[in-house]
Parts: sequence; structure tokens; C-alpha cells
Amino acid sequence: MLDLGRPAHAYDMAKLAGALTARAAKPGETVLALNEKHYVLEPFMTVIADDAQVHDIGGIMGGEDSGVADTTTGVMLEVAYFTPENIARTGQTLGLTSDARSRFERGVDPAFLDDGLAILTQYVLDICGGQPSRVICAGKPPVETGTIAFDYARTAALGGIDVPEAEQKAILERLGFGVNGGEVTVPTWRRDVDGPADVVEEIIRITGYDSIPSTPLERAPGVAHATATRSQLAERRVRRAAAARGLNEAITWSFISQAEAEAVGGGEWVVANPISEDMKVMRPSLLPGLAAAARRNLDRGASSVRLFELGRRYGRDSEHPTVAILLAGDRQARGWQSGKPAPFDAFDAKAEVLALLEAAGTPVANLQSFANAGPQWHPGRSASLGLGSKTIVARFGEVHPQVLRQLGAPAAAVAAELYLDAIPEPRSVSRARPAYAPPALQPVSRDFAFIVPPDLPAADLVRAVRGSDKTRITDVRLFDRFDTTDGLSLAIEVMMQPEAKSFTDEDIGAISKGVIAAAEKLGARLRG
Repeated sequence: MLDLGRPAHAYDMAKLAGALTARAAKPGETVLALNEKHYVLEPFMTVIADDAQVHDIGGIMGGEDSGVADTTTGVMLEVAYFTPENIARTGQTLGLTSDARSRFERGVDPAFLDDGLAILTQYVLDICGGQPSRVICAGKPPVETGTIAFDYARTAALGGIDVPEAEQKAILERLGFGVNGGEVTVPTWRRDVDGPADVVEEIIRITGYDSIPSTPLERAPGVAHATATRSQLAERRVRRAAAARGLNEAITWSFISQAEAEAVGGGEWVVANPISEDMKVMRPSLLPGLAAAARRNLDRGASSVRLFELGRRYGRDSEHPTVAILLAGDRQARGWQSGKPAPFDAFDAKAEVLALLEAAGTPVANLQSFANAGPQWHPGRSASLGLGSKTIVARFGEVHPQVLRQLGAPAAAVAAELYLDAIPEPRSVSRARPAYAPPALQPVSRDFAFIVPPDLPAADLVRAVRGSDKTRITDVRLFDRFDTTDGLSLAIEVMMQPEAKSFTDEDIGAISKGVIAAAEKLGARLRG
């Protein structure tokens, strides 16, 4: 099977009761397979059975009861051909995967039965010794070959390469095709070739895809119109902003294991015919893939990992464009100025989130912080950002330690997820940038320090102060925080921008009174 693509099976003859027969399963029949699991069979499934019981799910997996062991002295070798459609249906119904199934359902060479049995028999004789019996043949494999009428000019028309006709015939003959003028006979092992386009593909493949000349498409006269959608433009800006901030882009599988999906809340979509058990569920989050990538990098000597991925997560209703970030290892290397290595924290993730949200077109000044980021995040060291409690656009912070263990992620990793489809569309439909109009007058800044309730989010204070005068206050920034004997102190810098004329002392005083009043509504008071 591994060498020549020809699955086969061996039975311990001492464990059989009578002759083996290939037949349809009987309703309610069961078999104990080699993976030590019981399977209930259905009538459309092909089985290999003796007079007493089923010993093989045909083309997929043999049975435990007739398996070969160290004490086996006589074996029955089975080399058969199974219909790909029936193998696929049987495997999907039973939820059973195997190397034999993957080959049979894609189609093996039906003309390779006798040679395959001879080669396998010789393997047994060379390794184990013994005497072979005569060959028993039952049934007739579908070895009829198809013939395709082929015009050699189609290679240039479809493939874009001018290959001489003699060279085309030589290529096909080397690949096992029969060539008789304009008729091409398909070999038995090429079930995928059924038309002239497939023959062209074989010729181009051997000639080399790099030989196809690059031909630009015709463009309509005049200025080309933009074709990218707003969401595509937003994704481009986010990708460029992330790379500019020193993050490395990762591209991971959209499929994850059941255990990984459960660690991040559970997946809604399970693949019916997965490549493997580790790629069974459509990912509900991008974090498992980034966690695996970060772990591989750290295991190979990287001291700091800064990854992002822009992809799709899959929910119950549809797929959602998402940006995920994962930071692990050392944020700052050790040095004579910095001292010991400094790890990443939740504020590092928040800084990346705010920068990427702004690049995506989010009104960052209107964002609100919410302490509860969800069960996958560390309580007290994570948060959500939203335009109100019902429109969450991002979650960030430390990942829950239990989730880190389940994903095998680096310890103390910080991460974030940005939900691009939750960002509202801008009201303006124009793609042009607004005209740059710098203010003619210098701005004025004033610092305010407030004693605030210990449970008051700093973002709420900043938002309230900014909203006290939306025309003249252009920016509010928190620059200090410390505990005093009177309580928690937060200091903010307020930037005021005059318009037609410079501010008077009375103007600045009026704005300052509005700032203090807005803070007092939240329970804060000006520090003396």
C-alpha cells in the first residue's frame, strides 16, 4: 500500500471458520475492527466474511478476530478492487478512516490485482518463508480503458504553450497513455483523465508551468475603476498596519481538532470526511492555530513571538472575517539598560488592538471597555472593546491558563481577536481621503488630576471628559495613575483647539469647568 498504492489484507487461516466470501452486509451485523472498536453494518456495505462472522469491512479495515499475530503459521492474502463510491459512502457512514480507505475511494489501478498479489506474496516468502498456494480469482475487475479524441492544437489554445505534436505524443507515451493518431487511450491507473482538457493538463504539467508566457488581460480604455470592496480594503489596511508594527503574519489551517475547538468554546461545523482527526472541526477561533505556531517557534529557539493572522472563523450562521494576535516570550530582551527580560502583558495586546482597529476604520474614540471578555480569557486580566455592549469589536488580554494548557500554548501568552464584520460601515460612501486642513492656531493643553472611585474604568473618565465639549476638546489622554491616602488618582491631559480666535482665560476656564463637571457626574472629584 505504501510503496505501490495497492492496499491488501492478511487473515490468520487458523481463525477462520470456512471459506471467505465477499458479500453485502446483513442488517444488524457487527464487526470488531483492528482499531478495537465495534461497528454496526448496513446492507449497502461490502464485507469479507466466513461461515461464522464478518472479518473485514471491505476496502477500509480488517477485523480483530482474524488478525495476524506472532503465532500465525498460515495466512490468506486478499488483494481486491472496491468501488470508490461505495468505499466513500461506507467510510462516511461509519465515521471510519484508514490508509486503505483513502486510496480506494480515490481509485486504485484495477489492472494491478495479479501483479500486486504476486509482489505481496514474494514479500511474505522473502521475510517469513513458507509455500504459496494457487491463486483464487473471483469476479472481474473493470479494466476497460477509455479513448479520448484529441486535437493537438488544443494544447496551445488551452495551455498557452506551443508544444510540437511529436513531443506531445512522446510525453503521453512516457506517462503510460496509448497514442494512435488523434486517439489517446487512458491507462487504467488514471481515473482522473476523462476529457481533452485533462490530456492538455498532462502535457503542460510535464512541459512546465513556468513555460507559460505571462499575458496581460485587455483593459478597457480610460481610468480603471476600483474593484476592491470596503471590507477588502479594510483587511489590506489592517494587514499593512500589523506588519508595520512588527507583527509576523501566520497562515494556519481552517481545520482544528475537536479538543482544540472545545477549548475555545466548541465548533459548530464538523467535517464529515476529515483528512485526519486533528483537522476535524472548522475553527470557531483563530487562536488555536496561532498557539501552535507560537509553540513551534519558541521550541526552536525564538525568544519573542509576535504573530497575527487575518482569516475566517466559522460560526453557526456563517463565516466571519477576524484578525487574531498572539504575543509570547519576551517583550524586551535583557540588557544593561533594561535589566531582566520583560514579558508581554494585557496592555501590549490592547495597544495592538487599538492600532489595528483604527486602521480598519473603527471610531476608536467611541469605544467602551468591558471587563468580561469571556470564559476563554483570564478573569481580571482581559477585556472587551465595543461600540456599546451589544457591538463587541475586539477581545484582548491574557488567555485563561486552562485554555493555554489545553492548546499547548506558551505560558502567560497574551492574545486578541478583532471582529472585522462587527465594525460598522462608515456613513460616507466616498473613497477619497478628506482634505488636509491643519488648524491655523496653536492648541492649548491642561492637566487635571481626579480622585476617582476604585471601580471606575479610566476609559469612562476619558470619554466623559471628551464629551464635555466635542467642538473644542480634540484629545484626552490618561498619563498618570497612583494610589494616594485619599484614594485612586487619575491624571489626564486635555487638548483644546481654538478655531476662529485664540482662547481667552474665560474660554479656558469655561472648558475646564465643563471637564470637572463631567468627571463629577462619574463620582470623581478634583484633587487638591
